Amino acid sequence: MAQYSAEVLWLRGDQDFLDKRYSRRHLVRFDGGFEMPGSSSPRVVPEPMSDASAVDPEEAFVSALSTCHMLWFLAIAAKRGFCVDRYFDAASGLLETNAEGRLAMSVVTLRPDVSFSGEHLPTRDQEDDMHHAAHDVCFIANSVRTLVRWEPVHADRP
Repeated sequence: MAQYSAEVLWLRGDQDFLDKRYSRRHLVRFDGGFEMPGSSSPRVVPEPMSDASAVDPEEAFVSALSTCHMLWFLAIAAKRGFCVDRYFDAASGLLETNAEGRLAMSVVTLRPDVSFSGEHLPTRDQEDDMHHAAHDVCFIANSVRTLVRWEPVHADRP
């Protein structure tokens, strides 16, 4: 068992909180010391109360799913003897009202575009199998109710 942590810090400062127009910008600090600016999404809370340049929870959620999938994919490809040169994912998530009438990330679509090199190159079926295997073992995908799809961008491979 492993435990992970993050710290989230928001300070009111001299803002009027009760008028509900306070800044949602905050700081997220990870256990390794990395800090990043966070905010609500401008699609949920309008600017200037949100900061579009900061990471919002919805983006972080999509990123966590994409990153977990990628890390497992890389490990599986290496184990199977396929040399990955580049992995790019233009992932997206859809926030919509669920069956209970609450906003939820209903679908996250991963669009990995993977480049390989060497004499041992995967077929499309082998690459798809690696994506399926990565999805099955991804801790984050196994932790959420959101449908997580992947739509690999294939190079010209049989």
